[in-house]
Amino acid sequence: MQLSRRGPLKSAVPSNIVSPVRRCSRTACGRPAVATLTYVYADSTAVLGPLATYAEPHCYDLCAEHGERLTAPRGWEVVRLTDGSAPTRPSGDDLEALANAVREAARPQERAAEAGGKGAPGADPMEVGRRGHLRVLRSPEP
Repeated sequence: MQLSRRGPLKSAVPSNIVSPVRRCSRTACGRPAVATLTYVYADSTAVLGPLATYAEPHCYDLCAEHGERLTAPRGWEVVRLTDGSAPTRPSGDDLEALANAVREAARPQERAAEAGGKGAPGADPMEVGRRGHLRVLRSPEP
């Protein structure tokens, strides 16, 4: 192979044609990938999880249809991991709890202490523990 003295060799495919969206690894499927398939040979397991951050050489990106229809070889197990960060539709209870939390955070600490009948400002009888800005709260009694 000869190297050109004029500069780097040009790619056979112009860069404006290559799609930035990752596609399904299945032959002749051009749909966008939504999941990544990894085989764990030592455990005879196929793991289908959320789309990986970047493409790995020994993983396969699959579209939604191929991810749903995935089957494993005989004697193998398929593990389907759900994406915990996937948006879910909030229920009425979730929205109400969020609204109440925003209202509580907007109140000054002194008024919140008086309204709750607490002795010391900032003391919360529902609070079990605190770490940094996170609080552990006791479940309300039914």
